Amino acid sequence: MNNDLTGRVALVTGSVQGIGLAIATALAQQGARIALHGLADADQIAEASRIIRAAGAGDVRFFEGDMRDPDAIETLVSDVEDWGPLDILVNNAGIQRTVSLEDLTRETWDAIIAVNLSGALHTMRQALPNMARRGYGRVINIASVHGLVASKEKAPYVAAKFGLVDLSKVAALEYAAVGSAETGGVTVNCICPGWTDTPLIEPQIMARAEKYGGDRAAGKAELVAEKQPSARTADPSEIGALAVWLCAPIAHNVTGTSIPIDGGWTAQ
Repeated sequence: MNNDLTGRVALVTGSVQGIGLAIATALAQQGARIALHGLADADQIAEASRIIRAAGAGDVRFFEGDMRDPDAIETLVSDVEDWGPLDILVNNAGIQRTVSLEDLTRETWDAIIAVNLSGALHTMRQALPNMARRGYGRVINIASVHGLVASKEKAPYVAAKFGLVDLSKVAALEYAAVGSAETGGVTVNCICPGWTDTPLIEPQIMARAEKYGGDRAAGKAELVAEKQPSARTADPSEIGALAVWLCAPIAHNVTGTSIPIDGGWTAQ
């Protein structure tokens, strides 16, 4: 199977750490030019850029853009397009807070919906028409197992991820007939990770670790056992590998899907 992405430009939002950095690294290993993005200081940007270059990227550049601000998102995508035709868009930027409905504030709801759902909408609206004109494009939205099943105390996160899954289906339908098997077509898919070793789940691990005198390993084991039958977290590189496959020409007919990497969570 040909996974060569040499010359392709990929924007991965939220790509200075965690799943986003792993996806950017996996795409770089196939020769893609990587547009990094995220909340980071100069040292973090330099380190992420070093990792991407070492992986074999055709080029790497960092782009700023507040995912809560539609105007900033428009500038972000436009700046990337000026750098090179945007072929691959990975909407990975996300925030989460565990809070009950009773204690949920308007500000928390608005922030999570803005970053996790509206931000993806705005990048897609701007990127997809240009992809369609070129006959090739990939949008990979990093949803979550919480885009397929709910959990308590995660109302804004679950609402945003369910919305992202169905938004992706609409976009997939609208662009399904674009291009051909030869050009690769334009596809829109979601990857839905379960528990994955990233900083995003660290607060939940440490909250459970308190029961065990601060033992992080025990807290992590309890968290994973609550939902994930495999009793194993995923490594971010596993999500990167799936993203690479979705970008291959052979995946031209894989669109509108939501693929879990969840150790059997959604099989229950």
